[in-house]
Amino acid sequence: MDEGEQQIELKFRIYDGTDISHNTYASSTGVASLKQQLVAQWPQDKSIIPKSINDIKLIHAGKVLENNKTLAESRLFYGDLPGGVITMHVVVQPPLAKKKSDKKSEESKKQNSCACTIL
Repeated sequence: MDEGEQQIELKFRIYDGTDISHNTYASSTGVASLKQQLVAQWPQDKSIIPKSINDIKLIHAGKVLENNKTLAESRLFYGDLPGGVITMHVVVQPPLAKKKSDKKSEESKKQNSCACTIL
C-alpha cells in the first residue's frame, strides 16, 4: 500500500438495517474484494445469506458498484465529512430467484397454449 494512498472508512448496511464490517480500506481496494470479505463475515443468524459475490450488490449514492472496479474508480465521496464514515447498502439477490421466475414464465406459456385440432 502506498504511503500517500487515500484511506476510506466504510460500513455496510444490510437489508434489516444492521451494520457489518466497519473498517478502513485503501482506495485501490477492488469492489469484488470487498464483496468477498462481506460474504466471509456475513452474520449466520440472518434469514438471507449470500453464497458468493455474485449474490451481492453494493450501492453507494444510488449507484451499483461494479466488481471489476476499485473504490477510487467507483468515485466514492471522500471528504463529505472530516473523519466521516461512508455507508454502503448491501442488497442480496441470489441468482436462483431469476431462474425461478423464468420457470414460472415457461409454465404460464404452456398453460396459455391452445390444443385445438381442426379436422
